[in-house]
Amino acid sequence: MFPLNLPNLLTLLRILLVPVLVVALTEEIKDGPAIAAAVFVVAALTDGLDGYIARSRESITTFGKVMDPVADKLLIAAALMALVSLDRVAAWVAMVIIAREFAVSGLRIAAGQQGIVIPASGLGKIKTIVQSAAVLALIAAPQEDAVWVLGLVYAMVLVTVVSGADYFLNFRRRLEEVSRAAPVTPPPAGE
Repeated sequence: MFPLNLPNLLTLLRILLVPVLVVALTEEIKDGPAIAAAVFVVAALTDGLDGYIARSRESITTFGKVMDPVADKLLIAAALMALVSLDRVAAWVAMVIIAREFAVSGLRIAAGQQGIVIPASGLGKIKTIVQSAAVLALIAAPQEDAVWVLGLVYAMVLVTVVSGADYFLNFRRRLEEVSRAAPVTPPPAGE
């Protein structure tokens, strides 16, 4: 069981909003795009809010550390897949974004198994903001091929790829630091 504090409830809310977002985007309902945009904004705002509350109240939990990034990835991946199905964004864009998210998640798991913590970087936070802005534009803009929307989409791809590379380089540096700090045991005498 996990603690039911406000940050964890906000994370759960974000997860529960994912299917609402997908239905609002993909089903023929009145004001679907407006509802989807509102749901996405609320979900994206909970991302920043849950972390802020957890840090300010010193109520960071293991559940929050694990599920907060999962909720973020679910939100972005589900929105992008729905937008691809609506031909509002190219499939390759969604694949680059989703592949990066899976790769970084795998990297974090591998790092954790070696006792290495790779904290969120400033570039990762910029990536989240740019992704949210681009996805919101794709949901809400009347023309997904407007120059400003395409600019946000290409910025999203660029920042996503660069921040992914940054995570991998940081992981490599941390591995090298750990291996240099590890004591070297000499071979047994007489062999």
